[in-house]
This record gives sequence, structure tokens and C-alpha cells, in this order.
Amino acid sequence: MSKPLALIIVVLLFVSCKRDIVPSRTAYFPKAAVQPEDIPEKENLWVFILAGQSNMAGRGIVEPRDTIPSERIFSINKAGELIIAKEPLHFYEPKLTGLDLGMSFGREMIKQLPDSISILLIPTAVGGSSMTQWLEDQEFRDVQLFSNFEEKAALGKQYGTIRGILWHQGESDAATEETIGLYEQRLSQLVRKFRKVSGNDRLPVIFGELGSFSKNREQWKQINEKIRSYAQSDSLTGVVKTGDLKDKGDKVHFDSKSLRTMGKRYAREYLKIYRQSHDR
Repeated sequence: MSKPLALIIVVLLFVSCKRDIVPSRTAYFPKAAVQPEDIPEKENLWVFILAGQSNMAGRGIVEPRDTIPSERIFSINKAGELIIAKEPLHFYEPKLTGLDLGMSFGREMIKQLPDSISILLIPTAVGGSSMTQWLEDQEFRDVQLFSNFEEKAALGKQYGTIRGILWHQGESDAATEETIGLYEQRLSQLVRKFRKVSGNDRLPVIFGELGSFSKNREQWKQINEKIRSYAQSDSLTGVVKTGDLKDKGDKVHFDSKSLRTMGKRYAREYLKIYRQSHDR
């Protein structure tokens, strides 16, 4: 074999191997949080609370594009301090947390809103948590679920106005016929609690469907039917479709590309409700 040909083969092998390298979960996590120099006026800072279980908490791989900041998108750190938002937003499960849909949601929102409006994304989702645990304010993975939501909502009110809740949950409740059967009723109860905490009985709440890739596909499908059924009874809710999205290979969690798509869809569902209510 000639030396030039051997060199070409080595280069091709190197390129091929490099393409197969998957970065570690934390490879592109920001090294430090940055606090804003200027905070928007309260009336110009729209607060959105991210709640639910692991697909809202985020299990995708964070890439450099996910850590590009915007002067109009904020979040909080574990100490409750306002920071410039970068993925990952959630911090409750440091050994699991990855890319969620928050930054994608925020970017889509600021594209559609006046330049004077900024977004504050507040993370409260905890992987594996069930509807009952949220309703009963149980402690799960060292987080008192609903108390933590109330605490973070109060924090959001200090900085701005709560404009909506982004909810993705149901995988845990798909485990039994009983929890599936009660899901719509419990979802209704939770939405009422969310609105009471927010101080706005017309607060929009956006739900995401469970993925179509589960090994328990029929049970997940039934949860999605419950979500859609409840949304039909509440004009201030929206449902994000996910049937065309992909998992990260574990049949449970959306991959990074799908999470970015979901964030955009959550924003569009929210804006649909917002525009309809302001056109009246």
C-alpha cells in the first residue's frame, strides 16, 4: 500500500471515529452563572414556570448553541438569584439534569413579542415525580414539590408577572390503570392550584404530550388522551403534540433536537391563547 493511500485511510478513520464521539453530559455546561447588570421593570418581565417530571427537567445533551445567552431571557440559580439564562436551567438533580425546552421556548417568545418584553424562566420540575406527589406536596428527590413551586412562584412575582405554566408530566402516572383513570381529574385539580398560587384564575397552562416511542405505548397514549380531554374543557390551556419527535435512545426521554422543537411549540401554543384572549 502506498504511503499517500495509507495516509488517506488514517484520516478517514479519524474523521469517522470523531463523528461517533458523543460529548459527556456536562461537556458544554456553562462554567459560571452570570448575573444581569440591569433587571427589566416588573411589568416588562414575563415569568414562566417550568413544572413536571424528567422531560421538563431536561435529559438532553447540552450543546454550545444552548448556552448562547440573550439579554432578554433570564432564569434563577439554586440560591434564587436572577441570572442570564443558559442551559441547563434545572438544578435539582445535578447527576441527571441536561437540556430542557426552556431556552428554546424563551427564544421563540422574544421573537414574537415587543423588544420591551423580557422572559424569566423558573425551573421547578423533578424527574420521576407523580401527579399525586405534586398535589399532596410530597417530598421527592429532596424537593418538597408543591411548596417549592409556591416558593419559586413568589420569587417570580418579585421580579415580574407570572404569565404561564409549562407542564410536562404523566410518564409516572402511566404505570397503572388507576392512575391513568384519575389523571384528568387530578390534572384539573393541579391547574386550579397553579392558578391560585399565581393569583390569576385565567392563567394559561400549556401541556406537552408524552412521546410516542415508549415501550408502554398504549398507556402513554391513554395519558395523552386524558390531557387532550381536559384541554378541551379549558380554553386557557394548550397541548403540544409530540408524535413526530424522537427519544434519546432510552424510550423515555426526548432527544436534544426534539426538546428544542418542543420549546418552540410550547411558545406557539402559549401565544395562540394570549392572542385569542387579547383579541376579544
